[in-house]
Amino acid sequence: MQEQVTTAGFEHINRGFDTTFQVNRLSLGLVVPLEAYPEGPVPSMERHLERARLAEALGFSALWLRDVPFNVPSFGDAGQPFDPFVYLGLLAGQTTRIALGVASVVLPLRHPVHVAKAAASADVLSGGRVLLGVASGDRPEEYPAFGVAFDARGKRFRDAFDSIERLWADAPAFENAFGSPHGGMDLLPKPTAGRLPLLITGGSQQDPDWISRHGHGWITYPRGIAAQASILDDWRSRVAAAGGPLKPAVQSLYIDLDKDPQAPPRPIHLGFRLGVNPLRAYLEALREIGINHVALNLRFNRADTEETMRRLAEDVLPDFTSA
Repeated sequence: MQEQVTTAGFEHINRGFDTTFQVNRLSLGLVVPLEAYPEGPVPSMERHLERARLAEALGFSALWLRDVPFNVPSFGDAGQPFDPFVYLGLLAGQTTRIALGVASVVLPLRHPVHVAKAAASADVLSGGRVLLGVASGDRPEEYPAFGVAFDARGKRFRDAFDSIERLWADAPAFENAFGSPHGGMDLLPKPTAGRLPLLITGGSQQDPDWISRHGHGWITYPRGIAAQASILDDWRSRVAAAGGPLKPAVQSLYIDLDKDPQAPPRPIHLGFRLGVNPLRAYLEALREIGINHVALNLRFNRADTEETMRRLAEDVLPDFTSA
């Protein structure tokens, strides 16, 4: 087991967590699929492995997958069509350094035994690079397909979260709504460091103090700088009040990188169309208020994806790399 708490920074959890998150620093990742698909919900997944390897070679800190069981028409985005854990296994064999995250596994729709085993397997296969974002889910249409009540997702999230943490212990014995392992049974494999970072997304139908106590970090959505700063201050105050270690904050951001490096920000869905210089200034502002990682989404990017990745690596990444 790695060291639990440090006084000067975040606790050590696994290789992916340690390389992606540092106090007072901001690193950059990319959301899969690494392509633009503005006209419809389903990406082509062309050159997806080449682009994953390119992201690592260029120095991005993390690749982020999503858990989207169904292509829900009202949601309008199928994410990467592959199951996130199957895809994590493939990416583990195609890369060597970049952290591999899921943002986020919809816990109420999956049995925690399967989540704990699949996530630990991917972590071992990747050499300790898995970041496990978790959420309660926000697409009501999916719940009837699983025979789960949408209104019950908050409690199911807590029960699943509790189960996953317990299942990584040796020969766990406990009981909750998902089951009661007993009799000396052991779930294998164990994560490389005995546990995985569990990053809670949004509110996940939980009390803010519960999130502050239980999550190893927090994934939130883009907001204006002042509003984001206020929300982060509140969350960090709750983390401090809980008496645990410092914890990282993660934010997503859709970007459409303009060819003009000075192009001012213009709003798009959960992000901006802008040049590299305003993007750099925006990221610097996020770093100042305490965001530790930004996951960039290129779904609405109009320029060539690989060219954009290289431009980001050349013009933005040097100011936002993990130690």
